[in-house]
Amino acid sequence: MTRRRTGVSDVKARFLNEVTEGMRLEASLMLRSKELRIARNGDPYLWLEVSDRTGSMQAVMFRPSTDAASIPVGTVAHIEGTVTSYRGRRRVSVERLSAAERWDPADLLGEGNRPAEEALAEFRSLAASVRDRGLRSVLRRVFGDEVFLRRFSECPASQGQHHVIVAGLLEHTISVASLCDSACVRYHGMDRDLLLTAALLHDVGRVDELAYSAGVSRTDEGRLLGHVTLGLRRIHDAAGRSPLDDGRRARLEHAIAAHHGEAAGGVAARTAEALLLQQIDRLDTVADGFSGVVAAAARADESWTDAANPFGRELMLGGMAGDGADPHTGLVVPLSA
Repeated sequence: MTRRRTGVSDVKARFLNEVTEGMRLEASLMLRSKELRIARNGDPYLWLEVSDRTGSMQAVMFRPSTDAASIPVGTVAHIEGTVTSYRGRRRVSVERLSAAERWDPADLLGEGNRPAEEALAEFRSLAASVRDRGLRSVLRRVFGDEVFLRRFSECPASQGQHHVIVAGLLEHTISVASLCDSACVRYHGMDRDLLLTAALLHDVGRVDELAYSAGVSRTDEGRLLGHVTLGLRRIHDAAGRSPLDDGRRARLEHAIAAHHGEAAGGVAARTAEALLLQQIDRLDTVADGFSGVVAAAARADESWTDAANPFGRELMLGGMAGDGADPHTGLVVPLSA
């Protein structure tokens, strides 16, 4: 008869925010960092950091096999072990470590708080409200490609700054486009169709910039060119095959090129539509980042965050974490970005 170790629970956790000391953990997790170290007795051990959509945790594996030690950082590993405590911090004492054969990206990135079909329907409704024939043609040529639309509707919005969830790009785009549409009612003289089209297209380059089956990383093209250039390439091609006059085409592409501003390596906004898109994109990015920071504190049952965040100050949870805010959003964008 096998004797169960004292203090080890029979309950298994699936996500890191579910674990307590003594609980068993069996999950596919992102391997964020890995070091092979030598213990005082001369035995090798692996010091790891693993993560899923709910957070990250340190882990240790004593006397690892060659296969376990060779699993690359940045890939998904299947881990079996027990949650223990070391110097007052929880960690996973790993017993089995292997390359994961299958996983759900939503388990690693998290997902939105509504069905994807609902979000996609809202996106299509916004696109259908553009009345200008040339701009509608550009939207159809970009999003009429069903393969591209599927990738767009599943992609996270960034590598780690905001909306780092499955379909985060879709949700961010809807938020920016909806706010731009509302702003046109308040600020007269805006070219509503141009601004809305630019909002719907402003981050399409993320689809080519990011890889996200296992965490979020940048593709070679993404590293070399960035999402603004990649997006402009796609938009320029679509506009060239659309009945869009040269002046409006230039203003559309300018709004995309300027949506991060000069500070982020872009160009200065020189039209009202470009300026409004830039500021609204920033608003949604920072608001989602704030939500992600306070959600992490809420999971720890804290009413305030600490000051170790890119805002550089303690943040009060208030209503953002207490009224059903999505706990799976990403990290906050640095305020200088």
